[in-house]
Amino acid sequence: MVDRLCIAGYRSLRDVRLPFDQLTVVTGANGSGKSSLYRALRLLADVAQGRIIPSLAVEGGLQSALWAGPENLSRAMKRGDQPVQGTPRAKPVSLRLGFSSDDYGYAIDLGLPVPGGSRFDKDPVIKAESLWTGPLLGRANVFAQRRGPAVSLRDGEGAWRAAATDLKPYDSMLTHAADPRDGMELLLLRETLRDWRFYDHFRTDPGAPARGRQVGTRTEVLAADGADLAAAIVTIQEVGAGERLAAAIADAFPGGSVEVRDVDGTFAVEMRQHGLLRPLGAAELSDGTLRYLLLVAALLSPRPPSLMILNEPETSLHPDLLPPLARLIAAAAKRSQVVVVSHAASLVSALETVGARRIVLEKQLGETVAAGEERLTWNWPSR
Repeated sequence: MVDRLCIAGYRSLRDVRLPFDQLTVVTGANGSGKSSLYRALRLLADVAQGRIIPSLAVEGGLQSALWAGPENLSRAMKRGDQPVQGTPRAKPVSLRLGFSSDDYGYAIDLGLPVPGGSRFDKDPVIKAESLWTGPLLGRANVFAQRRGPAVSLRDGEGAWRAAATDLKPYDSMLTHAADPRDGMELLLLRETLRDWRFYDHFRTDPGAPARGRQVGTRTEVLAADGADLAAAIVTIQEVGAGERLAAAIADAFPGGSVEVRDVDGTFAVEMRQHGLLRPLGAAELSDGTLRYLLLVAALLSPRPPSLMILNEPETSLHPDLLPPLARLIAAAAKRSQVVVVSHAASLVSALETVGARRIVLEKQLGETVAAGEERLTWNWPSR
Protein backbone atom coordinates (compact mmCIF):
# COMPACT_ATOMS: atom_id res chain seq x y z
CA MET A 1 0.00 0.00 0.00
CA VAL A 2 1.22 3.51 -0.82
CA ASP A 3 1.58 5.22 2.57
CA ARG A 4 3.18 8.48 1.43
CA LEU A 5 2.95 10.51 -1.73
CA CYS A 6 5.44 13.35 -2.08
CA ILE A 7 5.52 15.94 -4.86
CA ALA A 8 7.79 18.96 -5.19
CA GLY A 9 7.93 21.65 -7.86
CA TYR A 10 4.88 20.53 -9.85
CA ARG A 11 2.36 23.27 -10.59
CA SER A 12 0.86 24.48 -7.30
CA LEU A 13 2.38 21.50 -5.45
CA ARG A 14 5.56 23.27 -4.33
CA ASP A 15 6.25 20.70 -1.59
CA VAL A 16 3.35 18.40 -0.71
CA ARG A 17 3.70 15.27 1.42
CA LEU A 18 0.48 13.34 1.88
CA PRO A 19 -0.37 10.26 3.96
CA PHE A 20 -2.55 7.67 2.23
CA ASP A 21 -4.71 4.92 3.74
CA GLN A 22 -6.38 1.92 2.16
CA LEU A 23 -9.21 4.28 1.19
CA THR A 24 -8.41 7.98 0.87
CA VAL A 25 -10.55 10.83 -0.40
CA VAL A 26 -8.86 14.06 -1.47
CA THR A 27 -11.07 17.11 -1.55
CA GLY A 28 -10.92 20.90 -1.58
CA ALA A 29 -12.32 23.95 -3.31
CA ASN A 30 -11.99 24.54 -7.03
CA GLY A 31 -8.42 25.53 -7.83
CA SER A 32 -7.00 24.03 -4.63
CA GLY A 33 -4.74 21.59 -6.50
CA LYS A 34 -6.82 18.40 -6.71
CA SER A 35 -6.36 18.05 -10.47
CA SER A 36 -2.61 18.67 -10.14
CA LEU A 37 -2.40 15.92 -7.54
CA TYR A 38 -4.27 13.54 -9.83
CA ARG A 39 -1.97 14.40 -12.77
CA ALA A 40 1.09 13.92 -10.57
CA LEU A 41 -0.05 10.38 -9.77
CA ARG A 42 -0.52 9.76 -13.49
CA LEU A 43 2.99 11.06 -14.17
CA LEU A 44 4.40 8.57 -11.66
CA ALA A 45 2.58 5.76 -13.44
CA ASP A 46 3.83 7.10 -16.78
CA VAL A 47 7.42 6.54 -15.64
CA ALA A 48 6.86 2.78 -15.85
CA GLN A 49 5.41 3.14 -19.34
CA GLY A 50 8.32 5.26 -20.59
CA ARG A 51 5.91 8.15 -21.19
CA ILE A 52 6.74 10.74 -18.56
CA ILE A 53 8.55 13.09 -20.98
CA PRO A 54 5.76 12.98 -23.63
CA SER A 55 3.18 13.42 -20.87
CA LEU A 56 4.90 16.57 -19.65
CA ALA A 57 5.05 17.77 -23.26
CA VAL A 58 1.24 17.49 -23.47
CA GLU A 59 1.08 19.82 -20.44
CA GLY A 60 3.19 22.39 -22.27
CA GLY A 61 6.63 21.11 -21.31
CA LEU A 62 8.54 21.23 -18.06
CA GLN A 63 8.50 25.02 -17.85
CA SER A 64 4.68 25.02 -17.90
CA ALA A 65 4.46 22.25 -15.31
CA LEU A 66 6.89 23.75 -12.80
CA TRP A 67 5.88 25.61 -9.64
CA ALA A 68 5.48 29.22 -10.75
CA GLY A 69 6.05 30.92 -7.39
CA PRO A 70 9.28 31.81 -5.59
CA GLU A 71 11.70 29.04 -4.72
CA ASN A 72 10.97 29.59 -1.04
CA LEU A 73 8.18 31.39 0.80
CA SER A 74 9.44 33.17 3.90
CA ARG A 75 7.38 33.39 7.08
CA ALA A 76 7.03 37.13 6.49
CA MET A 77 5.56 36.43 3.04
CA LYS A 78 3.13 33.91 4.50
CA ARG A 79 2.07 36.37 7.23
CA GLY A 80 1.59 39.12 4.66
CA ASP A 81 4.26 41.32 6.22
CA GLN A 82 6.35 41.13 3.06
CA PRO A 83 5.23 41.00 -0.58
CA VAL A 84 5.71 37.71 -2.41
CA GLN A 85 8.81 38.11 -4.52
CA GLY A 86 11.46 36.00 -6.13
CA THR A 87 15.02 35.65 -4.94
CA PRO A 88 18.13 34.37 -6.70
CA ARG A 89 17.68 30.63 -7.23
CA ALA A 90 19.81 28.57 -4.85
CA LYS A 91 18.95 25.14 -6.23
CA PRO A 92 18.60 23.80 -9.77
CA VAL A 93 15.24 23.58 -11.52
CA SER A 94 13.57 20.40 -10.32
CA LEU A 95 10.29 18.51 -10.51
CA ARG A 96 10.28 15.60 -8.09
CA LEU A 97 7.79 12.79 -7.58
CA GLY A 98 7.94 9.97 -5.06
CA PHE A 99 5.99 7.51 -2.97
CA SER A 100 6.70 4.88 -0.37
CA SER A 101 5.15 2.07 1.64
CA ASP A 102 6.35 0.09 4.64
CA ASP A 103 8.18 -2.19 2.19
CA TYR A 104 9.80 0.08 -0.38
CA GLY A 105 9.91 3.56 -1.88
CA TYR A 106 10.71 5.22 -5.20
CA ALA A 107 11.48 8.76 -6.28
CA ILE A 108 12.41 10.52 -9.51
CA ASP A 109 13.94 13.96 -10.06
CA LEU A 110 13.50 15.75 -13.41
CA GLY A 111 15.31 18.88 -14.52
CA LEU A 112 16.61 20.71 -17.56
CA PRO A 113 19.53 19.58 -19.73
CA VAL A 114 22.72 21.53 -20.21
CA PRO A 115 21.73 24.00 -22.96
CA GLY A 116 23.29 23.97 -26.39
CA GLY A 117 23.87 21.37 -29.04
CA SER A 118 20.26 20.32 -29.53
CA ARG A 119 16.94 21.83 -30.45
CA PHE A 120 15.45 19.63 -27.72
CA ASP A 121 17.29 21.36 -24.89
CA LYS A 122 13.97 22.49 -23.39
CA ASP A 123 12.92 18.86 -22.90
CA PRO A 124 13.05 17.65 -19.29
CA VAL A 125 15.65 15.03 -18.45
CA ILE A 126 15.85 12.53 -15.63
CA LYS A 127 18.56 13.64 -13.22
CA ALA A 128 18.17 11.03 -10.48
CA GLU A 129 16.10 8.02 -9.43
CA SER A 130 16.20 5.88 -6.32
CA LEU A 131 14.54 2.68 -5.15
CA TRP A 132 14.88 1.73 -1.51
CA THR A 133 13.50 -0.53 1.20
CA GLY A 134 11.24 0.88 3.89
CA PRO A 135 9.33 4.16 4.03
CA LEU A 136 12.28 6.59 3.97
CA LEU A 137 15.31 6.88 1.72
CA GLY A 138 18.65 6.53 3.49
CA ARG A 139 22.22 5.63 2.65
CA ALA A 140 21.97 2.08 3.93
CA ASN A 141 18.66 1.02 2.41
CA VAL A 142 19.03 2.08 -1.24
CA PHE A 143 19.26 -0.90 -3.58
CA ALA A 144 18.89 0.82 -6.96
CA GLN A 145 19.94 4.32 -7.91
CA ARG A 146 20.42 6.38 -11.02
CA ARG A 147 22.52 9.52 -11.29
CA GLY A 148 22.85 10.98 -14.73
CA PRO A 149 23.42 8.15 -17.22
CA ALA A 150 24.61 5.61 -14.64
CA VAL A 151 22.45 3.03 -12.85
CA SER A 152 23.80 1.02 -9.94
CA LEU A 153 22.26 -1.95 -8.15
CA ARG A 154 23.15 -3.32 -4.73
CA ASP A 155 23.28 -7.08 -4.21
CA GLY A 156 22.24 -9.00 -1.11
CA GLU A 157 25.70 -8.59 0.44
CA GLY A 158 25.68 -4.81 0.04
CA ALA A 159 28.07 -4.60 -2.90
CA TRP A 160 27.26 -2.23 -5.77
CA ARG A 161 27.40 -3.22 -9.41
CA ALA A 162 26.83 -1.19 -12.56
CA ALA A 163 23.58 -2.04 -14.37
CA ALA A 164 23.96 0.71 -16.99
CA THR A 165 26.47 3.41 -17.75
CA ASP A 166 24.99 5.19 -20.76
CA LEU A 167 21.27 5.51 -20.05
CA LYS A 168 19.65 8.20 -22.16
CA PRO A 169 18.55 11.25 -20.13
CA TYR A 170 14.93 10.69 -21.14
CA ASP A 171 14.83 6.96 -20.26
CA SER A 172 13.97 5.73 -16.77
CA MET A 173 15.89 2.98 -15.02
CA LEU A 174 12.51 1.28 -14.54
CA THR A 175 12.17 0.73 -18.28
CA HIS A 176 15.82 0.28 -19.29
CA ALA A 177 17.52 -1.39 -16.32
CA ALA A 178 14.75 -3.76 -15.20
CA ASP A 179 15.71 -7.33 -15.95
CA PRO A 180 14.54 -10.61 -14.37
CA ARG A 181 18.16 -11.75 -14.03
CA ASP A 182 19.80 -8.48 -13.02
CA GLY A 183 17.36 -5.91 -11.71
CA MET A 184 14.39 -7.93 -10.48
CA GLU A 185 13.45 -5.23 -7.94
CA LEU A 186 13.19 -2.65 -10.70
CA LEU A 187 11.12 -5.05 -12.78
CA LEU A 188 8.70 -5.66 -9.91
CA LEU A 189 8.30 -1.94 -9.24
CA ARG A 190 7.76 -1.25 -12.94
CA GLU A 191 4.98 -3.84 -13.09
CA THR A 192 3.45 -2.46 -9.88
CA LEU A 193 3.24 1.03 -11.39
CA ARG A 194 1.85 -0.36 -14.63
CA ASP A 195 -0.87 -1.99 -12.55
CA TRP A 196 -2.11 1.35 -11.19
CA ARG A 197 -5.52 2.13 -12.68
CA PHE A 198 -6.99 5.56 -13.43
CA TYR A 199 -10.58 6.47 -14.23
CA ASP A 200 -11.29 10.05 -15.14
CA HIS A 201 -14.58 11.37 -16.56
CA PHE A 202 -16.07 8.49 -18.53
CA ARG A 203 -17.68 9.60 -21.76
CA THR A 204 -21.46 9.46 -21.62
CA ASP A 205 -22.38 11.69 -24.58
CA PRO A 206 -24.62 10.29 -27.36
CA GLY A 207 -21.55 9.06 -29.26
CA ALA A 208 -19.87 7.50 -26.22
CA PRO A 209 -18.37 4.06 -26.99
CA ALA A 210 -20.21 2.52 -24.03
CA ARG A 211 -23.57 3.27 -25.70
CA GLY A 212 -22.84 1.18 -28.78
CA ARG A 213 -22.35 -2.49 -29.57
CA GLN A 214 -18.92 -4.03 -29.15
CA VAL A 215 -17.48 -7.41 -30.06
CA GLY A 216 -17.62 -9.43 -26.88
CA THR A 217 -14.26 -10.61 -25.55
CA ARG A 218 -13.35 -11.55 -21.99
CA THR A 219 -12.64 -8.25 -20.21
CA GLU A 220 -11.24 -8.36 -16.67
CA VAL A 221 -10.27 -4.67 -16.68
CA LEU A 222 -12.64 -1.98 -17.93
CA ALA A 223 -11.00 0.29 -20.52
CA ALA A 224 -10.37 3.91 -19.54
CA ASP A 225 -13.03 5.10 -22.00
CA GLY A 226 -15.54 2.42 -20.97
CA ALA A 227 -15.90 1.12 -24.53
CA ASP A 228 -15.97 -2.51 -23.37
CA LEU A 229 -18.62 -2.03 -20.68
CA ALA A 230 -20.87 -4.84 -21.90
CA ALA A 231 -18.02 -7.36 -22.07
CA ALA A 232 -16.79 -6.26 -18.63
CA ILE A 233 -20.25 -6.88 -17.15
CA VAL A 234 -20.44 -10.37 -18.69
CA THR A 235 -16.95 -11.15 -17.38
CA ILE A 236 -17.93 -10.10 -13.85
CA GLN A 237 -20.96 -12.37 -14.06
CA GLU A 238 -19.03 -15.35 -15.38
CA VAL A 239 -16.26 -15.21 -12.77
CA GLY A 240 -18.90 -15.62 -10.08
CA ALA A 241 -19.39 -12.00 -9.00
CA GLY A 242 -22.83 -11.67 -10.54
CA GLU A 243 -24.49 -11.36 -7.12
CA ARG A 244 -22.25 -8.45 -6.17
CA LEU A 245 -23.00 -6.80 -9.52
CA ALA A 246 -26.75 -7.25 -9.03
CA ALA A 247 -26.53 -5.92 -5.46
CA ALA A 248 -24.62 -2.81 -6.58
CA ILE A 249 -27.27 -2.07 -9.22
CA ALA A 250 -30.17 -2.70 -6.84
CA ASP A 251 -28.55 -0.51 -4.18
CA ALA A 252 -28.66 2.46 -6.56
CA PHE A 253 -31.76 1.56 -8.57
CA PRO A 254 -34.22 -0.43 -6.41
CA GLY A 255 -35.92 -3.04 -8.54
CA GLY A 256 -33.45 -2.51 -11.38
CA SER A 257 -31.13 -4.95 -13.09
CA VAL A 258 -28.60 -5.04 -15.92
CA GLU A 259 -28.54 -7.45 -18.85
CA VAL A 260 -26.23 -7.87 -21.82
CA ARG A 261 -27.77 -8.82 -25.14
CA ASP A 262 -25.64 -10.96 -27.45
CA VAL A 263 -26.28 -10.65 -31.19
CA ASP A 264 -23.84 -12.64 -33.35
CA GLY A 265 -21.01 -12.11 -30.88
CA THR A 266 -21.58 -8.39 -30.33
CA PHE A 267 -22.62 -7.27 -26.86
CA ALA A 268 -24.90 -4.41 -25.85
CA VAL A 269 -25.95 -3.28 -22.36
CA GLU A 270 -29.62 -3.16 -21.42
CA MET A 271 -31.13 -2.08 -18.12
CA ARG A 272 -34.45 -3.01 -16.59
CA GLN A 273 -35.97 -0.43 -14.27
CA HIS A 274 -38.88 -0.80 -11.91
CA GLY A 275 -42.18 0.09 -13.57
CA LEU A 276 -41.01 -0.19 -17.18
CA LEU A 277 -42.32 -2.88 -19.52
CA ARG A 278 -39.13 -3.29 -21.53
CA PRO A 279 -35.40 -2.89 -20.88
CA LEU A 280 -33.70 0.34 -21.91
CA GLY A 281 -30.75 0.12 -24.27
CA ALA A 282 -27.50 1.89 -23.45
CA ALA A 283 -28.37 4.62 -25.95
CA GLU A 284 -31.50 5.42 -23.91
CA LEU A 285 -29.86 5.65 -20.49
CA SER A 286 -29.26 9.00 -18.83
CA ASP A 287 -25.67 10.20 -18.50
CA GLY A 288 -25.73 9.60 -14.74
CA THR A 289 -27.13 6.08 -15.04
CA LEU A 290 -24.58 5.08 -17.67
CA ARG A 291 -21.74 6.60 -15.63
CA TYR A 292 -22.85 4.63 -12.57
CA LEU A 293 -22.81 1.40 -14.57
CA LEU A 294 -19.30 2.23 -15.77
CA LEU A 295 -18.14 2.81 -12.20
CA VAL A 296 -19.70 -0.49 -11.12
CA ALA A 297 -17.81 -2.33 -13.86
CA ALA A 298 -14.55 -0.61 -12.93
CA LEU A 299 -14.86 -1.21 -9.19
CA LEU A 300 -15.94 -4.86 -9.49
CA SER A 301 -13.03 -5.75 -11.76
CA PRO A 302 -12.09 -9.46 -11.50
CA ARG A 303 -8.46 -8.30 -11.66
CA PRO A 304 -8.24 -5.67 -8.91
CA PRO A 305 -5.20 -3.36 -9.16
CA SER A 306 -2.85 -2.54 -6.33
CA LEU A 307 -3.98 1.08 -6.58
CA MET A 308 -7.06 2.59 -8.21
CA ILE A 309 -7.53 6.35 -8.60
CA LEU A 310 -10.95 7.84 -9.35
CA ASN A 311 -11.06 11.49 -10.40
CA GLU A 312 -14.39 13.21 -9.67
CA PRO A 313 -16.52 10.05 -10.01
CA GLU A 314 -19.55 12.07 -8.93
CA THR A 315 -19.73 13.90 -12.28
CA SER A 316 -23.33 13.87 -13.64
CA LEU A 317 -24.54 11.55 -10.86
CA HIS A 318 -27.76 12.38 -9.02
CA PRO A 319 -27.14 13.03 -5.28
CA ASP A 320 -29.16 9.90 -4.45
CA LEU A 321 -26.51 7.79 -6.22
CA LEU A 322 -23.61 9.04 -4.10
CA PRO A 323 -24.24 6.93 -0.95
CA PRO A 324 -24.50 3.71 -3.03
CA LEU A 325 -21.34 4.77 -4.88
CA ALA A 326 -19.54 5.29 -1.57
CA ARG A 327 -20.53 1.80 -0.44
CA LEU A 328 -19.35 0.37 -3.74
CA ILE A 329 -16.00 2.16 -3.41
CA ALA A 330 -15.62 0.95 0.19
CA ALA A 331 -16.17 -2.63 -0.95
CA ALA A 332 -13.57 -2.20 -3.70
CA ALA A 333 -11.10 -0.84 -1.12
CA LYS A 334 -11.09 -4.26 0.55
CA ARG A 335 -9.39 -5.64 -2.58
CA SER A 336 -7.40 -2.60 -3.78
CA GLN A 337 -6.06 0.61 -2.36
CA VAL A 338 -8.39 3.35 -3.60
CA VAL A 339 -7.84 7.11 -3.88
CA VAL A 340 -10.84 9.28 -4.73
CA VAL A 341 -10.42 12.91 -5.82
CA SER A 342 -13.70 14.76 -5.36
CA HIS A 343 -15.22 18.13 -4.59
CA ALA A 344 -18.70 16.72 -3.87
CA ALA A 345 -19.28 17.24 -0.14
CA SER A 346 -21.98 14.57 0.00
CA LEU A 347 -19.69 11.92 -1.54
CA VAL A 348 -16.79 12.93 0.71
CA SER A 349 -19.09 12.65 3.75
CA ALA A 350 -20.43 9.28 2.60
CA LEU A 351 -16.88 7.97 2.09
CA GLU A 352 -15.84 9.15 5.55
CA THR A 353 -18.85 7.28 6.94
CA VAL A 354 -17.50 4.03 5.45
CA GLY A 355 -14.01 4.63 6.85
CA ALA A 356 -12.14 6.75 4.30
CA ARG A 357 -9.34 9.08 5.31
CA ARG A 358 -10.12 12.65 4.22
CA ILE A 359 -7.39 15.02 3.00
CA VAL A 360 -8.43 18.62 2.40
CA LEU A 361 -6.34 20.68 0.00
CA GLU A 362 -6.30 24.46 0.10
CA LYS A 363 -4.28 27.28 -1.42
CA GLN A 364 -1.97 29.59 0.51
CA LEU A 365 -0.28 32.26 -1.63
CA GLY A 366 -0.80 30.07 -4.68
CA GLU A 367 0.71 27.00 -2.99
CA THR A 368 -1.30 23.84 -2.34
CA VAL A 369 -1.16 22.62 1.24
CA ALA A 370 -2.96 19.84 3.10
CA ALA A 371 -5.03 21.47 5.82
CA GLY A 372 -4.42 20.07 9.30
CA GLU A 373 -1.97 17.40 8.15
CA GLU A 374 1.29 16.94 10.01
CA ARG A 375 4.27 17.49 7.73
CA LEU A 376 5.74 14.07 6.91
CA THR A 377 9.46 13.34 6.92
CA TRP A 378 10.82 12.66 3.44
CA ASN A 379 14.26 12.44 1.77
CA TRP A 380 14.80 13.05 -1.93
CA PRO A 381 17.59 11.33 -3.89
CA SER A 382 20.62 13.48 -4.56
CA ARG A 383 21.68 14.26 -8.10
